Amino acid sequence: MTSTTPARQTSNADWQQREARVYFQAAKRAPVTIERGQGTEVFDCEGKRYLDFVAGIAVCCLGHDHPVLVEAIAEQARKLIHISNLFYSEPQIELAELLVANSCFDRAWFCNSGAEAVEAAIKLAVKWGGQHKNGAAGIICAWNGFHGRTVGALGATGTPRYQEPFKPLIAPVFTHVPFNDIAALRAAIGPETVAVLLEPVQGEGGVNIPAPEYLPAVRQLCDDNNLLLILDEVQTGVGRTGTLWAYQRYGIEPDIMTLAKGLAGGVPIGAVLAKENVAACFVPGDHGSTFGGNPLATAAGVAVLRYIIENDIPAQVERKGQRLLARLRALEDATHGIKEVRGLGLLCAVEFTEDVAADVSARCLERGLLVNVLRPNTLRFSPPLIVSDAEIDEALDIFSSVVHELLGAQS
Repeated sequence: MTSTTPARQTSNADWQQREARVYFQAAKRAPVTIERGQGTEVFDCEGKRYLDFVAGIAVCCLGHDHPVLVEAIAEQARKLIHISNLFYSEPQIELAELLVANSCFDRAWFCNSGAEAVEAAIKLAVKWGGQHKNGAAGIICAWNGFHGRTVGALGATGTPRYQEPFKPLIAPVFTHVPFNDIAALRAAIGPETVAVLLEPVQGEGGVNIPAPEYLPAVRQLCDDNNLLLILDEVQTGVGRTGTLWAYQRYGIEPDIMTLAKGLAGGVPIGAVLAKENVAACFVPGDHGSTFGGNPLATAAGVAVLRYIIENDIPAQVERKGQRLLARLRALEDATHGIKEVRGLGLLCAVEFTEDVAADVSARCLERGLLVNVLRPNTLRFSPPLIVSDAEIDEALDIFSSVVHELLGAQS
């Protein structure tokens, strides 16, 4: 009898060939197969070490193989992995309590991803509009925003290259305005508007950071016009920007917030948090998820969030982010071809004057550094929140050498 189990692959090329035969070709991948990780380091199937400054796209906030997360997952898996939302679940309630106690919100609801969280927030806003705004269902978003790839979330996403292949989009009416432009936002508000949906920092759009007065002005506009403010903190939440939630940096409170990515350190989870008067719009049957908030994911979330809060990880992120930004800005001053360095906490980007991001990323990969290409001319750095100073310096030494080789030093 012939075995149907494939022989163990030992090279990156072998795994790429297997993938090419069976998997949807819908992702651009780096030519490495990551096999294991420890802290900020990952290793491919050939044993090569890399510094991971992608962190699963800002997901692996505690890095790889963190004992607090691993032990929580193992303990919960031995007890109960899934039960559905037809029954109460202890870890789900514990995570909701933890989120409510450490935010401005009154209630939480769980799903499986950031896009699902945004979908739920959109539905909640529309339901609220039906009860409080004469059926208003229009939502104002920002160009270069990113809110997910499901149909409703894609309608909110203000990046045409993601939308065009899937039009017409079936979703509420979305209006897009320039980010960080309060006059444009004011002009877009009409009787059909129910909410404003924004990222506090546009992560996928290039780590675009608003002026300090922008989000407070948005909050005031929403208050003046009886609109909900929805902040998408899928990427900025859970300490990534140097505070537990990015909204805290701006001295405001949104009505609804979406979370995902770092919330469970790598286990898929999404969440919607809302103030009581908004959350009350959902009644049994309005929304649901078979897997959302299952015991395994929420137990992981409890472990991650407790660790981040109890060890004041956001304060460490603030300091480490300043170190990362200082190194990047020194490189900006010393190198041709860098247009701008932007960052908040451990979410940073380098924008080049030319479309060289892919070349820079490929050379960094060869030398053992993983970075994320956001745009043809922009790279993102989002290492684990537990990254060390020495690892930041090592990563920037690699990045600096690559950039100097490709772009040249200032004369």
